[in-house]
Amino acid sequence: MALTRKMLKAMGIEEEKIDQIIDAHTETVEGLKEEAKGYKADAEKLVGVRKELDELKKDGGDWQSKYEKEHADFEAYKSDITAKETKAAKAEAYRALLKEVGISEKRIDAIVKITDIDGIELTKEGKIKDAEERTKGIKEDYAEFITTTEEKGADTAKPPVNGGNGEVKTKEEIYKRENGRYVLSASERQAELVKLYQSEKGE
Repeated sequence: MALTRKMLKAMGIEEEKIDQIIDAHTETVEGLKEEAKGYKADAEKLVGVRKELDELKKDGGDWQSKYEKEHADFEAYKSDITAKETKAAKAEAYRALLKEVGISEKRIDAIVKITDIDGIELTKEGKIKDAEERTKGIKEDYAEFITTTEEKGADTAKPPVNGGNGEVKTKEEIYKRENGRYVLSASERQAELVKLYQSEKGE
C-alpha cells in the first residue's frame, strides 16, 4: 500500500511532519527505482543467454548447467529487490512511529541504525503490527531524546538520563560489566549507542 498524506493524517501526524515523511519516502522510492532498472537490465541479458544456450545445445555443450546457473542468479536478483523494498517500507513505518512519539529529528537516523528493522512486522495497510508495544518501548528506551513543544513553538529536549554531561562513551564502557551484570541499564545502553553512532558520523 502506497504511503499517502491521507494515510498519515489518519494516523494523527502533524502536517509539518507529514511533509518530512513524504520527502524521506520519495527519496527511498527513487533509490529503489534506480536499483530496479539495474535488475531489469540483468533480466534482459537472459534473452541473449538463452540464445547462447541454444547454440551450445546444437554443439552438444554443457548448456543445461549454464542455463540453470543464470536462472538461479535471476531468481536471486528478484528476491533481493523484494527484500530491499520490504525493509525500506518497514524502516519508513518505524521512522513515522518515532516521529509520532516525539523523538528528536536529529536522533531518528541513529535509532533506526541500531534497530532490528527486519524484526518489524507490518499489516496489509503498511502499519506496524505491535505499534502500541513498540511505542511504549521507545518511550522507555529513548526518553531523553523525546522533545516537547512549548506554546511559543520552540522544542525543548527533556533532560538526559545521564545528567546531561554530553559525554560519549565507548562500546567497552557501554557494555561494561561488574559482578556479572551490566553497569548501565538496557535503556541507558540504547541511548549511549545512539550518541556513539552520531559522534562517529560527526553530528
